[in-house]
Amino acid sequence: MDKLILLYFLLGVIGPGGGTVTFKGLPNLVNVLENQPAGTTVFTFNVTSTATVKSGFPYIINTSPITKAFELGVILPTVNVVLTGNPVLDFETTPNSFNLQIYVEDNTGATDLQILTIQLINVNEPPVFLDNLANQAVELYIPEGTAAGTIYQINAFDPEDASNTLTYSLTPASAPFTVSATGTIISTKVFDFETDPKSYSLVVQVTDPKGLSANGTMIVHITNINDETPYFIGTTSTYTIPEEQFPGTVVATVTAADPDADGSINTLLYSINTPTEYFTINQLTGVIQIAMLIDRDANPLRLHPNITLEIQVRDSPSGGHSNTTLLTFIIEDLNDNPPTCVQYAYSIAVPETEPLNTVLKNLALDCNDIDVQAPNNLFNFTGISGLGSNQRFQLSPSGSGNIMLIGDLNFEAPNNLAVGNEYSLTVAIQDIAWPYYTTYIYVYVKTTPVNEYPPVFNSSSYVFNVSELSPPGSKIGQVYATDLDYPYIGITYSIAAGGSTLGATNIFWIDPNSGNLQLVNYADYETTPKYIFTVQATDPGSKMSTASVTVNILEANDEKPKCLPNYYSLAVPVNQAVGTNIQNFKLTCTDRDSGPTSFQYFINSGNINNHFAFSPSAGSNITSLMLTNPFDYSSGGDTTWNYNLIVYITDGNLLSAKATGLIQTGTVSLFISVYVPGLTTLTTTTTPQNVYVTQTLNAYSATAWYVPFVITLGSLLLLGLLGLLIYLLAKYCPCRASPQPDTEMLIPPEKKKVKHDVFWEMTKINTVFDGEAQDPITGRIYEYNSKSGARRWKDTQQPIESGQTLPQVAVLPVGTTQPPESTVKAVTPRGTPNKREKTPTNPIKSEENAKPATPKETTPKTQPEKPITPNKLQTPREPSPYAEPVRPNRSPLSPRRSPKVYPNVPNTPF
Repeated sequence: MDKLILLYFLLGVIGPGGGTVTFKGLPNLVNVLENQPAGTTVFTFNVTSTATVKSGFPYIINTSPITKAFELGVILPTVNVVLTGNPVLDFETTPNSFNLQIYVEDNTGATDLQILTIQLINVNEPPVFLDNLANQAVELYIPEGTAAGTIYQINAFDPEDASNTLTYSLTPASAPFTVSATGTIISTKVFDFETDPKSYSLVVQVTDPKGLSANGTMIVHITNINDETPYFIGTTSTYTIPEEQFPGTVVATVTAADPDADGSINTLLYSINTPTEYFTINQLTGVIQIAMLIDRDANPLRLHPNITLEIQVRDSPSGGHSNTTLLTFIIEDLNDNPPTCVQYAYSIAVPETEPLNTVLKNLALDCNDIDVQAPNNLFNFTGISGLGSNQRFQLSPSGSGNIMLIGDLNFEAPNNLAVGNEYSLTVAIQDIAWPYYTTYIYVYVKTTPVNEYPPVFNSSSYVFNVSELSPPGSKIGQVYATDLDYPYIGITYSIAAGGSTLGATNIFWIDPNSGNLQLVNYADYETTPKYIFTVQATDPGSKMSTASVTVNILEANDEKPKCLPNYYSLAVPVNQAVGTNIQNFKLTCTDRDSGPTSFQYFINSGNINNHFAFSPSAGSNITSLMLTNPFDYSSGGDTTWNYNLIVYITDGNLLSAKATGLIQTGTVSLFISVYVPGLTTLTTTTTPQNVYVTQTLNAYSATAWYVPFVITLGSLLLLGLLGLLIYLLAKYCPCRASPQPDTEMLIPPEKKKVKHDVFWEMTKINTVFDGEAQDPITGRIYEYNSKSGARRWKDTQQPIESGQTLPQVAVLPVGTTQPPESTVKAVTPRGTPNKREKTPTNPIKSEENAKPATPKETTPKTQPEKPITPNKLQTPREPSPYAEPVRPNRSPLSPRRSPKVYPNVPNTPF
């Protein structure tokens, strides 16, 4: 055991490099007095090492309890343990013992870890003030005349033991204050400010049971109280002042005295008790000044020009006594306002037929002087001046504001035309009292013509032509009217009646200023070839006249040919003679703006090898679909059995040679299927049709937040119920375990290679083939079962064309799991061999009496030496994209609905 301890010590002190590092003086226990200041060294130890100590070592790796009160001052080899002051160690408030784990490491990897234990030593501390005596001198203010009693309560305690009893004392003892055993300071007399000292300085001492004490300073001030009422000096109480005095103007001064202040007025404060916005008072001097301009002419001074103020004086600083007096200010009116009018510029329109001596305007009704008293509010109007005023206008009577017409205002008179039938008048309005304020009024008189004549169109009827292809906004023509009145004052044009058609209430629009007629919608010759409507011209005087407008719609080739049928499916036998009509199909076309001989027919696309054409191809509205070239599937010239023809029908209307030369085109779609006559092949291609897809977008609304919440909550509840149901079923419904197959073989297989006998047999499936169809690629006939979908080639004694190879059908060997390549196997609708129709005892021959093959011995992984080919099927020349093997996991569809043909895949069973 001792050897293990020594080995542990060597491993801890001697590093991996062979060096050693140790502390000298550690571990150790040191006692430290509480309340030591920051920076105090509480312990010193040394570090010895055979190598260099790493930078930053040693350091305190941990403390118990955790604290930041200690740090290491390292000056190797000496290390000092120093107080940080964070926190200051206090025996009463902090832990009394600390374990410092000090760690060191040198450059060789040698380490050492020792513990320094520090214990705090309690030190007796003096009492501590908990009130303001702890930081500063406490100043108390006691009003004179206050009854003797408690003035302050000392709050202190002993930090060693808060339950210790403290002793209180005051210095000097001769002061009129005492302190109780509980620290209550009490005054012993009623103080008089005039006879006693104005203040007392006391030293408060608190002593603990061990004799340590703490001192505080208290200053007690005796304050004066006010017990006299101030009074005003002077007898003036009414002042007359003019209005409009500038702010700051002194209008009065009040003076008061206070017997309690030995005749000094500096302790008095003045104020205005009456709410007012016109005056202010200096609260120290009593000077009353104007605060804002006083307007005698405005309410309420207009009716009551006197302002009465209540002035208050109060003593300070306590303000316990006050006195008041009343001052009255009479506001005197001045002529400080010029005459004013509702407006200073007037515009008067006078008809040229206005009679003489008519008063056009009475300015006195719109003018006023707001001064209160005469003559400040009296004024006169002076003579009229201005361009064109001579011998036309005057003030009547003189000095009044009546502007009277005394001259002719004939609009057509040369003198009046020279001034533009407009006159500028200037009228002066002036006070009759000083300072004779003057205001100018400007009157603009304009002669207005009298409307005497209605507008007259330059034609009683208008005829315009416009093509039915003209877009909205196209200009048709212009109507024009004149007015004999002078000057020309404008005409407004409008459509009074007509100009409408089916589906477009108004297809014409007239510019109300210029009279230009425009289209607002397309015109249709086929619907309405001519429009007749009435236009109206109106002058500003509501006089009007009308004219008739005829608009001829010019026919244009804007209609597409329309043919019936527009969409059709046809079937043509493969041996149809060239030049014959296909199924007696005919197109009958119409065009609203073209004749029957204007149609031309073109097959735009789908006419592979140009088998089809229309006859006649032009000049008739009825045409037949003809076969122009024979079909050649045997030599490979044709490979397409279904044709999608896009037919264009154009009109050759003579109107297309006019203007834009537009030719319209109609479209017809034809689907033609080529078939072999005599077969029961059903057409599998459906007529194409438009498919409308409705896309529904689910947009989340922020206001419907509760919908996903309710759905989620309901789903969670249902999921919980489902889980509970499964739990109850598992708990109360015993389930028998299903038997598991044995995975371990009873007889271990032999590892040596064993020879196997392989037998070949033919399986005949007694399938009833109740239908026939023709392969569209090879043209051969095959039979099929309408229920199971099984197929086989029918022997039609047709020779096999040169260049074709026959697919081989082989019979599966017994015991094999996969058929050899290129093998065709008959299956039931579920994809498994039909065991009920199997004859294991006798090999059978093929449908075409082929000889059975001779079995060969082989392994399951080897192919037979010679594949048996009992039946031969004709191989298609080209692969078909429609080939698809029969899937074992589903029943084939009945060929009556959609026969599936697999002509190009050799491994596809029939």
